[in-house]
Amino acid sequence: MNIELKISIRQAEIKDRDFILSLVPRLVEFGPPPWRDPSQIISGEQRALDNALNTSPPKTAIFIAEDDEGSALGFIHLHSSIDFFTLEEHGHISVIAVAASGEGQGVGHTLIEAGEEWARQQGYRLLTLNAFVENHQARRLYQKLGYEEEMIKYLKIIT
Repeated sequence: MNIELKISIRQAEIKDRDFILSLVPRLVEFGPPPWRDPSQIISGEQRALDNALNTSPPKTAIFIAEDDEGSALGFIHLHSSIDFFTLEEHGHISVIAVAASGEGQGVGHTLIEAGEEWARQQGYRLLTLNAFVENHQARRLYQKLGYEEEMIKYLKIIT
């Protein structure tokens, strides 16, 4: 018997800080490239999220996904960005993270839908995101939801 999880979305509040920051280590569980120090990824993302929560910059949003009992299951952090080629302002998903308890239950999908609605409300035509190449699970979800690969970033360590 499958019981469908009811997911609701709400604006994040400062009281959600500990929950949001606690999920950031999930961003390196897939195994980032060997030249990226996972602790630097975690501290960089936590710093950016902490800043967004504390300062509430314009054209930025953080949403929390909850189950019907009010338990937090994940979050999405969005902000505006400018397209390099056209100078068009658009929305960007900076971070999306789902708690282990919410995996495989549509939480990520629901958060992305909330991000798309936020982008529409801002009047944006585009919503972008980045993913590490080895994050296959996330990339499959993005492609399933209609996101297309646009660029591949190459990196070489110069010694």
